Amino acid sequence: MPVEVLTSRELNRALLARQLLLKRVDRPAVDAVEHLVGMQAQSPNAPYLGLWSRFDGFAVADVSDAILDRRLVRASLMRGTIHLVSARDCLLLQPLLRSIFARAVQNSPLLPPPAEVDAVLKLAGDLLDEAPRTLAELRVLLGERRPDLDPESMARAARYLLPLIHVPPKGIWGRGGQARLTTIQSWLGRDVDPDARLDAVIPRYLAAFGPASVKDMQTWCGLTGLRDVVRRLDLRTFRDESGTELFDVPDGLFADPDTAAPVRLLPEYDNCLRSHTDRRRIMTDESRAALFATKNDAPMPAFLIDGFVRGTWKLDRTRTTATAHIRPFGKLSKKDASAVAAEAARLLDFTDPDGRTHEVRLS
Repeated sequence: MPVEVLTSRELNRALLARQLLLKRVDRPAVDAVEHLVGMQAQSPNAPYLGLWSRFDGFAVADVSDAILDRRLVRASLMRGTIHLVSARDCLLLQPLLRSIFARAVQNSPLLPPPAEVDAVLKLAGDLLDEAPRTLAELRVLLGERRPDLDPESMARAARYLLPLIHVPPKGIWGRGGQARLTTIQSWLGRDVDPDARLDAVIPRYLAAFGPASVKDMQTWCGLTGLRDVVRRLDLRTFRDESGTELFDVPDGLFADPDTAAPVRLLPEYDNCLRSHTDRRRIMTDESRAALFATKNDAPMPAFLIDGFVRGTWKLDRTRTTATAHIRPFGKLSKKDASAVAAEAARLLDFTDPDGRTHEVRLS
């Protein structure tokens, strides 16, 4: 049977619709974060900005309250990076993704001797169950209890090999401080799901990011060998214009490719910008090179026009002024420039509601 070919624009509108970027929604923050299967959160404010771009009437408390009462948590998960996820998804995803961290330190000379690793992890887990601690604090305590081993290597083993939560106030809007860690079991009062299977996760990725190739799925989560998982699932198949096989859930959401896509400002690390191997459904190759032109491949905050990345933005603050700098990758029409400026002004109303004059500068 012939397989339907999806154009980049059809994939773009499907992605925007599934990512809640075609029309702002009104739904509980925890539900939205679960729908998106987590939000990357190395930058603590990024999930707030990502949800602001997706929500109608979004308030900071929608996320901060959920973190404080432990319905949302920050943990190292997909791609080995910090994500904001629901408590339920943390328990599901952590055992599935643990191999990423084990692989990162496999046979590493920077860890304790293999015969000592289990004992070190037990000691570190007990210390983190007693109280959330920074890695520096944990390093000191481990060194005091095991002076025969290198404290740095012991702390590194705990960081990579224990199921940990980054506890507040880190991750609360407007509050900083060092990252403190504790175990998932201590923070949530439950252990990870012993029956977790990728068969339950891949369809959710497709519902939020698909249709997608196996390589796309692997790019999103950081795991390999997913083709066997895909074969077990009841999925639709398509091809993109390059002939790549794409998979999708049977009821995957599509939108008319002629649907208007409003301007959106996305934070750095937004998963819709980094969860596919082939990202031409949301940016050209030239835009991708410009967006990720940083030393550590971390993207800059980006803005979308007609659903595609067209430039970057940045907020600067002084004591009296909050400024949104808009930097297009090419010349914008007056209509597009005006729409981006209006969205940036809305963003400033959200990020700096009191005490500062707002400016939008288009360079």
